[in-house]
Amino acid sequence: MRLSKRGEYGLRAMLMLATPAVDGRTPIIQIREISEREKIPGKFLEQILLALKNAGVLHSKMGVGGGYYLARPASEIILGQIIRVLDGPIAPIKCVSQMAYEACGCPDEETCGLRLIMFDVRAAMSAILDETSLEDVTKRVDAKRALLGR
Repeated sequence: MRLSKRGEYGLRAMLMLATPAVDGRTPIIQIREISEREKIPGKFLEQILLALKNAGVLHSKMGVGGGYYLARPASEIILGQIIRVLDGPIAPIKCVSQMAYEACGCPDEETCGLRLIMFDVRAAMSAILDETSLEDVTKRVDAKRALLGR
């Protein structure tokens, strides 16, 4: 699996939205601000955030002071969910996908060496992505910044 630009930009935007405001609350941030800070093309970001909103990961508020905000606490939103919404199944080849399985066409799928190892790769990636929340990442970033004195 290779993370697409859509997936990368979506994760970066979600991490920005997961970073607590100065008062400790979840921020409401406009697309323009996310686009400028994260160097993401605005129109592309709109499509990404709309997909995440339609998936129930984000909410939006219209009008002055409006923008996007997390639909749930950052501790309840996992990276795997975001990636699946934006990029589809987490599987290096289709025959190991649990959500979008497709036969690969090899002569003996059950003993295919490539499939056996790619199943392990998928399982390892899923284990990490499905056990890591946005809050986990923001805490990790804060710890690294503290270590570097930033």
